[in-house]
Amino acid sequence: MKLEKLLERLTYQCLQGSTDVEVSGLANDSRQVRDGALFFCIRGAVTDGHKYAQEVTGKGASVLIVEEPVEVPETVTVIQVEDTRIAMALISAAYYGYPAEQMKIIGVTGTKGKTTTTYMVKSILEAAGYKVGLIGTIEAIIGEEVIPANNTTPESLTIQEYFRCMADAGCQVVVMEVSSQGLMLHRTAGIPFEFGIFTNIEPDHIGPAEHASFEDYIECKSRLFRQCRIGILNADDRHLEQILKGHTCEVETFGLSERADLRAQNLELVNRPGYLGIHYSVTGKLEFDVDVDIPGKFSVYNSLTAIAICRHFQVDVEQIKRALKGARVKGRVEKVKVSDNFTLMIDYAHNAMALESLLTTLKEYHPRRLVCMFGCGGNRSKLRRYEMGEVSGRLADFTIITSDNPRYEKPEDIIADIVVGIQKTDGAYVTIPNRKEAIAYAIHNGQPGDVIILAGKGHEDYQEIEGKKYPMDERVLIQEILDEDRGAR
Repeated sequence: MKLEKLLERLTYQCLQGSTDVEVSGLANDSRQVRDGALFFCIRGAVTDGHKYAQEVTGKGASVLIVEEPVEVPETVTVIQVEDTRIAMALISAAYYGYPAEQMKIIGVTGTKGKTTTTYMVKSILEAAGYKVGLIGTIEAIIGEEVIPANNTTPESLTIQEYFRCMADAGCQVVVMEVSSQGLMLHRTAGIPFEFGIFTNIEPDHIGPAEHASFEDYIECKSRLFRQCRIGILNADDRHLEQILKGHTCEVETFGLSERADLRAQNLELVNRPGYLGIHYSVTGKLEFDVDVDIPGKFSVYNSLTAIAICRHFQVDVEQIKRALKGARVKGRVEKVKVSDNFTLMIDYAHNAMALESLLTTLKEYHPRRLVCMFGCGGNRSKLRRYEMGEVSGRLADFTIITSDNPRYEKPEDIIADIVVGIQKTDGAYVTIPNRKEAIAYAIHNGQPGDVIILAGKGHEDYQEIEGKKYPMDERVLIQEILDEDRGAR
């Protein structure tokens, strides 16, 4: 493709060379450069792409996109822009033929609920006959192809490639998680979002490698509502006004309060052996009753968000109800049937805030015992270990402390740190380093009316030990345990 075509939506200065050259591919990683490639010199947290200018031109890069002049052979075209990340997003969209403009793009942002909401939307729209692509924390789904995710919101190069594949596969709609990092790093720049969704916001992702402050975190989230046509936002979130600051979109709201355009009322927890769910009534812009097979108040918000989106696609109410009744999200309060007497679930809760929210929700169902099994990752903050230990000790009736991605640390050392936290409470606990043995203990000691939560791994299907990822899926472990039990009888 001609360089001048790739630059058509960009403000730039040509420092040397010509824009009348062919570009064979795009790269922001020096290892991916081939003859005739265009290379983006990106300033990252770890390295600066400008340092690789000589290396990539030696590998055949014919065009460089830069923020400052670089010394390269005169045969190389050098294009200077204000921000190479924004340029990468816009050039990538042009390279793939602006595929987002051929579909309706739904962007979901917020601290919690993004993943579950996107899967609910996909489930409802597919039930109504739409072909839907998905990009998120767990995976990207393009037709029958499933690609495991590295980031919640991939780099713009990858997003646009996915969009192209989705459009070519006949997708009419794409629902994607839009992280604050993705917005801050302009990974979604230039995407014409039809809908921007705000679930909620709490202090998170604050730190040297992420956001400088909570205010910065909010500002990054708010960018979505200057880039979408219709904003659909949680009316109950106390930071709503800040999120909407400077918005350019039409605004609709959902929530439990009377001021919301679409409301949930008459919430009723549903609890029977081996099952937890919730029932509620939708009122406002639509009127009907809903049953969701995922427990907790957050399931009301997630499903109500999905309803608020899907009503714009003229989906029949009965289709919405059926789709929500059967909606499942891997590793998000995911029920795994092991007994008719107690309930066992898998969830991704891997920090104190998420674990507290999860356990508080499950306690509302008044189980005979709330049993929590979890571990903490190695080579990460010790504070997380103390906090998670304290949360589980305070909220669960019994805690099973085990291993979770020990990385380069000894599982026993991580467990000892968790014990420091749990001993600040009166919570009963046991330590079982081997995760399969810990799950077996939880199942074999389950009592009628118990709710058992396996926290921390969620959708992950590996255990990371000393730099290597070993296959380990909790669903597989559970099945192995049940098979072994049957064989021992």
